[in-house]
Amino acid sequence: MVAGLSIVLAACGGENKSSDQQAAPGQSSQPAATATTPAAAGATHDVNMVLEGSSYKYVPDQLTIKPNDLIRYHNKSGGPHNVAFWSDSIPSGAASAITVPDPMAPLSSKLVVAPDEVIEVKFNNAPAGEYKYYCTPHLALGMKAKLTVK
Repeated sequence: MVAGLSIVLAACGGENKSSDQQAAPGQSSQPAATATTPAAAGATHDVNMVLEGSSYKYVPDQLTIKPNDLIRYHNKSGGPHNVAFWSDSIPSGAASAITVPDPMAPLSSKLVVAPDEVIEVKFNNAPAGEYKYYCTPHLALGMKAKLTVK
């Protein structure tokens, strides 16, 4: 009986890949946040925050997404960086659709300083239109970008 129980317990612990696939929908959002496609119906897009020569920029600096998409902003060089949306340069009602982690102000993410640190910005049923944003520490140096929700 002990041997049988050991086999059952080993099978449960040893089959993490198949049990993770079955358990993923019921688990917290952490596994979905690190996946290439979030649990919601939207896609994931990657934008790098960089210093190239003497230019601070988002790469790409123009992006088209759909409602419910997620953008992962990667601190690649020249940090600290953040993502801050101009409240008067986004569609009406869009402020409540943008989820910024650990905001330091409304519509403004925290600063990331560690290499390859990521800021994930979610667009929850975001209305169509243009969304203009910038990096707070590098705005005067021209680090700004635009995304379009279609």
